[in-house]
Amino acid sequence: MKKYEVVKTHEEFTSIIKNGPILKNKFYNIYIRKSDLQLARFGIAVGKKLGNAVARNKIKRRMRNILTNQKKLFSKGYDYIIIMKEKTKEASFVELETKLLELLSKERI
Repeated sequence: MKKYEVVKTHEEFTSIIKNGPILKNKFYNIYIRKSDLQLARFGIAVGKKLGNAVARNKIKRRMRNILTNQKKLFSKGYDYIIIMKEKTKEASFVELETKLLELLSKERI
């Protein structure tokens, strides 16, 4: 992911979470908000319950890789906040990717 494709500030995160609809499955909570930009932006949140810094960074690296590979599935002009749940610790990369694709295809984003 490029730097301009990332939601960075705390204000943007909270605004998207409070005002956007939510998609859920056992691995993710995805909040969505329409934006004025002509690209899709992403924010990834991993709580401390998922492990130490090394484990959390591994989960974020996997998610960034999935988002980079599947970027075409996300609508341009929207911001996405992806909050990772505890089940992601035990999941494989392939399982994380398939569950994300199932969630997106089911909700037709």
